[in-house]
Order: sequence, then C-alpha cells, then structure tokens
Amino acid sequence: MENYMSKKAIAISIVIALFFITAIWFAYSFVKQEENQNWLTLYGNIDIRDVSLSFRVSGRILSMDVDEGAHVKKGQVLARLDKDTFIANLETAKAQLEQAIANQKNASRTYKRREQLVDDGAVSKALFDDAVAMKDSSSAEVSVAKANLEKAQISLNDTEIHAPTHGTILTRIQEPGAIVNVAEPVYTLAIDNPVWVRTYIDEPFLGRIYPGQDALVYTDSNPEKPYKGHIGFISPQAEFTPKIVETTQLRTDLVYRIRVVIDQPDNGLRQGMPVTVKIHLKANS
Repeated sequence: MENYMSKKAIAISIVIALFFITAIWFAYSFVKQEENQNWLTLYGNIDIRDVSLSFRVSGRILSMDVDEGAHVKKGQVLARLDKDTFIANLETAKAQLEQAIANQKNASRTYKRREQLVDDGAVSKALFDDAVAMKDSSSAEVSVAKANLEKAQISLNDTEIHAPTHGTILTRIQEPGAIVNVAEPVYTLAIDNPVWVRTYIDEPFLGRIYPGQDALVYTDSNPEKPYKGHIGFISPQAEFTPKIVETTQLRTDLVYRIRVVIDQPDNGLRQGMPVTVKIHLKANS
C-alpha cells in the first residue's frame, strides 16, 4: 500500500513538473514572439557614392600618381598635366600686368599735369579730356591684366587633380602621355563617407519607423560584427518592389525605399554588398 502511495505521489509530482515546464515554455515563447514582433528585419545592399575626377583644363598627362584600389586622402595629388605652356602663359600675364601698371602711372601723371594747366588756359579742354580718357582706359587695362593673371594662375593650378575627399580609387582611366580634354574622366573615386544601405519597407511598418531611428546592419562575411546606423531617409513615394529585394513576401507589393546610414563605415563594406538590417520598432500608438 505504501509502495502504491509512493508511486502515486511521484506520478503527481511529474505531472505538476510537466505543467510548470509547459507553462514556462509558453510564457517564454510568448515573450520571444513579442520581442520578435518589435524587431523588423530588412534586406538590402550597400551604396557608396563615387565621383568622376577630371582636369579643368586640357593638355598632355605628365603623371598618374595612384593606381586602382589605392586609398587616398583629401587634397592628395592624383595626376598632373605638362605645365610648360601654363607656366609660359602665367609669365606672359605677369608681364602684361606690369606694362599696364606702367601705362597707368604715365596716364595718371599726364592727367595731373594737364589738370593744373587747363585752369590757367595753357592746355586746351580737348587735351585735358584726352588725358582723362587715357587715365580711365589705363585703369581698365590694369583690371583686365589682373584678371588675366588670376586666370593664368588658376589654369596652372588646374594642371593637377587633387582628391576632393578621403576615398578609394575605383578606376584609373587614363595613362601618362594621353591628351585629355576638359572634364574628360581620369579617375573614378569611391568616397569613404557617407556609406548607406538601400532597402525597402512595406506600408504597414511605416508608422513605426522614423528618420534618425537606430538600426543594426549585418554582413554575410562577418555576421558577428554588426554596424551601428540610423535611418537617414524614408521615401514619400511608393514603388513596386525591385527584383533585388530578397524577401518573397514583398515581391509583388508596393514598398517604400529607405536609406540606413552607417555611422562608422570601414573597408569591410563594399559597393553592392548584400546586408541584413534590423530595426527596433517603436510601439504602436
């Protein structure tokens, strides 16, 4: 009898234990489900801005100082044109300015001398008017010569391409010895910052995200290292889901493009790289 009561007590204890385990499991599952519902997972691609670099003057390329893949700093010289012609133009402009200044001084002296004589009647009014015209004309010539000198100096400076910002050389298009025209591409530069993710969200979630909202960005190559970011842009216009979107439930939906800006990008992020974005949604109001 005692053995029977003991087995019954054990059975009851097991049932109670299973009940509590089941209750805990359901509670955990509910909390986990609620937690998952507060996180939005999106799939997108890295976007990096690139710029085409070119000379502002035409000429023969003297040197190409960096190769594809090189990381460059803002202000670094990337390419140079042959400067001989531009230096000669600068020297000519300097000489023309000196001559214009000399002419201005002579015209000014003539004007002052005739100004004194015209009052005494020793010089005719017509000669004095000529002196006034020469003085004004010489002043204008000095202004033109100064402008030409400044233009020649700018053209000489423009025989070099400087990196407009920190970045990486994507393409080296020209080589030394090539004759290039104004604005003809020489390099393509991918800039370091900003770097963002282009992704898409469907309409039901629009009310739970906002510009400036924190986000985490994961790459397939290093999923254990999330990049911190924030929502920088939410498109006001709906569009059909692009083919690159990897979520099947969004394939035929109208979606809104969003931009997630990476706060501290590094070389681990590459143009077009697929990434996963996780956003902690704000509560429904």
